[in-house]
This record gives sequence, C-alpha cells and structure tokens, in this order.
Amino acid sequence: MPDTSTVSATQFVRDFPRYRDEAAHSDVIVITSHDRIIGGYLSARELEHYRKLKAREREILTVGELSDDILAAIEAAEYGAEPR
Repeated sequence: MPDTSTVSATQFVRDFPRYRDEAAHSDVIVITSHDRIIGGYLSARELEHYRKLKAREREILTVGELSDDILAAIEAAEYGAEPR
C-alpha cells in the first residue's frame, strides 16, 4: 500500500507547491473537506501504477492463450500469499 498523507482542501490549495513535492515522497496525498475524503493527489509513480491496474481491469485472458511463465506462476501460487 502506498504511503499517504492527509490534508484539508484549504491547506492543499494554500500550499500546493509543498504538497506537490511531498507527493513524490509519500505517493498519495489524501484531500479532505469537513472530515470527508474528497479526492487525492498522486505521485507520478502511483499514477502509472493506477493506469496499469485500470488497463488490466478489462484484460481478458483465455486459458489456452496463457504463456508458460504465467501458467508456472499460477501453479506455484500459494493461497493467501502476497503477490511478488
């Protein structure tokens, strides 16, 4: 899970350059208003990760088309283990 910081929308707007730089270190800045999350500011690395996940969301895999590497990874997978 990425590192996160939480800041109010007012503070985020007032000190945007600081939070832009901070996002590079903490990956995600969670922005709140009246104690509710209203959005987030992502580092470039987290944005790229998000885009990859979104692309995979719609990826359709057919068992017969899986590569030997993917089949081996599935066979070696352990229930409850974190992905590598």
